[in-house]
Amino acid sequence: MTTAKKDIAAHSAQAHAFLAKAHEYLAVGDLHQASEKGWGAAAHMGKAVALAQGWQYDRHSHFHQVMNRASQQLGSERLRLLHGRAEVLHVNLYELGTALDEKTIAQDLGDMAELLELLEPLAGTS
Repeated sequence: MTTAKKDIAAHSAQAHAFLAKAHEYLAVGDLHQASEKGWGAAAHMGKAVALAQGWQYDRHSHFHQVMNRASQQLGSERLRLLHGRAEVLHVNLYELGTALDEKTIAQDLGDMAELLELLEPLAGTS
C-alpha cells in the first residue's frame, strides 16, 4: 500500500473512530466532547477525500472548499447541507458544548454518519 493510500485509510479510520467516540461522549452527557469529535469526524473524512482527489486541505478554510467540490462532484445537495451541520458542531466546541442541546447534537451526529457515508466513494474507502 502506498503512503498516500495509507494516509487516506488512516484519515477515514480516524473519522469513524471520532464518530464512535462522539456517541460515547453524548451518552454520558459530555456535549463539548461530543461536538468536538463529531466535527473531527467530518474534518478527517474531508482530509481523506482531499488526499484521494489531489485537493488541497491544510487549513480550516479548505474544509469548505473540499466539501463544496465533493458536493458538486457527487451531485449531492444533501452533502452541502451536512457540511454546514459539521461547522455547527465545530462552533459548539468553542461554546464549551452549551450552544446546542443533547437532542440537536444527537441529530447532528447522525448527520455526520451520513456525511461520512456520502464521502467514502470519493475517498476510495467504500
